[in-house]
Amino acid sequence: MRAILTWHSLDRSGSPISVAPDEFRRQVTWLLEENVRIVSVEDLLRLDDMTNAVALTFDDGFSNTFTDAVPVLRNHRLPATCFIVTGQVGGDNRWGGRTTPGIPTLPLLDWDDLARLRDAGVTLGGHTRTHPRLPTLGPAELDHEIRQCADEIRQRLGTEPTGFAYPYGAVDSAVATVVARTYAWACTTELRPLRSDARPHLLPRLDMWYFGETFRRTGWGSPLFRSWVWARHQGRRLRALLPARHPIDPATPDGQPTGSDADRR
Repeated sequence: MRAILTWHSLDRSGSPISVAPDEFRRQVTWLLEENVRIVSVEDLLRLDDMTNAVALTFDDGFSNTFTDAVPVLRNHRLPATCFIVTGQVGGDNRWGGRTTPGIPTLPLLDWDDLARLRDAGVTLGGHTRTHPRLPTLGPAELDHEIRQCADEIRQRLGTEPTGFAYPYGAVDSAVATVVARTYAWACTTELRPLRSDARPHLLPRLDMWYFGETFRRTGWGSPLFRSWVWARHQGRRLRALLPARHPIDPATPDGQPTGSDADRR
């Protein structure tokens, strides 16, 4: 079974975007003990569906990605990708200047930090300039958020970003078309494994916020494991169709309805 895995912040707040650093270490150790290959996204896309393999990704570019993820990655010589919000580099995750109830305000890596992250072997990808819900934007704003993000990574860090992650997992056909002009592949927040029929600009991911001890006991790729993932996937689809009742839905770690557009495709 193949899958792209995602984390946001490695902190102990217990928020829907947070996984504790020690839990992150346990998750990586579990994957290695299960003999799951950990490869880049590009390499993962070239493998067949019978291969037990994952790619590790981090959204937003939190400072704790460097302090808490990189030592684990270095220790095991593992590749990973970090998707950054270029207009917020060196700031924090108050997207649009607003806080979100239940989500901690946390510092983001600055450009020097991102250069160190790159030098540590982490691939950098785009996550827009300001983290908006892309389907709400007009054509000019959409192009600016997506293309300018790649331009800034290229200009500031001298690296060509090939991957992208949709903020909140919000994507429609118009957004995916614009993203495809700049990036080779893009990730949604649709919670399911990667299959051979996946479209390169609508790749699903498994959010590691869900990976608790009970989940890890099932064994990677086992029938019980697949059933658990399927049940979570269906639960998120149903929640996305219901009116929001709370500021933060525990089923949507970004604090927003996620993946609904991609789920319907």
